Amino acid sequence: MITTIITFIIVFGILVFVHEFGHYYFAKKSGILVREFAIGMGPKVFSYRKNGTAYTWRILPIGGYVSMAGLEDDTEELKKGMPVSLITDEQGIVKKINTSQKITLVEGIPVEVTDWDIVDELWIEGYENGDEEQIKRFKVDHDALIIGQDGVELQIAPRDVRFQAASLPKRMMTNFAGALNNFLLAIVAFMLVAFLQGGVPNTTNTIAQVQTNSAAQKAGIKAGDKIVAVDGEKTSDWTAVTEKISTAGNKKLTLTIERHGKEQKITVTPVQKTVNGQKVSQIGIIAKVNYDSSVSGIITYGFTQTWSVVKQIGQALVSMLHGFSLNDLGGPVAMFSFTSQAAKNGLVSVVTLTALLSVNLGIINLLPIPALDGGKLLLNVIEAIRRKPLDPEKEVIITMIGFAFLMILMVLVTWNDIQRYFFH
Repeated sequence: MITTIITFIIVFGILVFVHEFGHYYFAKKSGILVREFAIGMGPKVFSYRKNGTAYTWRILPIGGYVSMAGLEDDTEELKKGMPVSLITDEQGIVKKINTSQKITLVEGIPVEVTDWDIVDELWIEGYENGDEEQIKRFKVDHDALIIGQDGVELQIAPRDVRFQAASLPKRMMTNFAGALNNFLLAIVAFMLVAFLQGGVPNTTNTIAQVQTNSAAQKAGIKAGDKIVAVDGEKTSDWTAVTEKISTAGNKKLTLTIERHGKEQKITVTPVQKTVNGQKVSQIGIIAKVNYDSSVSGIITYGFTQTWSVVKQIGQALVSMLHGFSLNDLGGPVAMFSFTSQAAKNGLVSVVTLTALLSVNLGIINLLPIPALDGGKLLLNVIEAIRRKPLDPEKEVIITMIGFAFLMILMVLVTWNDIQRYFFH
């Protein structure tokens, strides 16, 4: 259990970090202020600030986020009547605003806030040292810091560094970058899988093993035989061989095999078995696997496997349109179950699971649902068509509806997963 928990935290942490780093990187490149890059959720354990961004480690090792200026209500940090302390420079310009009761600034000027504008005109005013007879206004520096209630130092977010100030293409790229990074992670992970297992597995139409007492053994088929045709139709690889045999039912098949350089025909009758609820015909043969350990083969494998998973998920999403079931979805409980199985099977299985989950995370995030990256991209497209952004209040309402939908869906999926994995 401990191994599974550690593996789960590492895998989930990598997926979230890579996804959020995509948003972070392109936001920085677009001139958008990234106020915080957090790993984990909940109260902070550690905080370090550099180049305008607070890098925090939070106590719950699940999830994470990138806080970009303009994508949340930055003014919530200040409230009328709130006691704060201000650090000013020699010209009296505010360099730091402390709203936290946990931190005391020895040289800070105590002020009870009455009003502020730290977005456009950059000022804060209030009663200094408890003197309620006079309201004093302080000019705020463009790059001033504000200490939040949890003690984390964040840079204020003037309008010119907000998300909305970036051009539409840059905002679209920033929204897309999280999913892009997940696809890149999957490509690298599949390359690592190929490297760890000694190369890219390529199944041929040559038989490596014939199972004892199988239909193939009774028919005289031997290891080393190469199946070049089934019922006269050529089979150049193992996929073609299995397709012909698995769908044959109980019908006799004539296999053309190559043995010691000579071709001969062997008749065999498959045996039907039920696999995953479906009837499949088998004759009891196992393919010979060759491994391509070349650098080009390993690199190509990363791309081809990622694309293969993308297509499979796409087909699954399309099929869900014809008949939706909660069993088609999986939440944290399902992911924990998969991680447990992968941890038991070793490093290759864990890396493979990471690649699969990364592709899933990338695609799910691109679905056009408000609150997801895909929903944000949809709003960007609408903005491009209208040639003007949506009303901010309407956008917030749409996002909140999408968020509520996702939360309800997550609760239903999680409950369904608990029933599936613990009560069946």
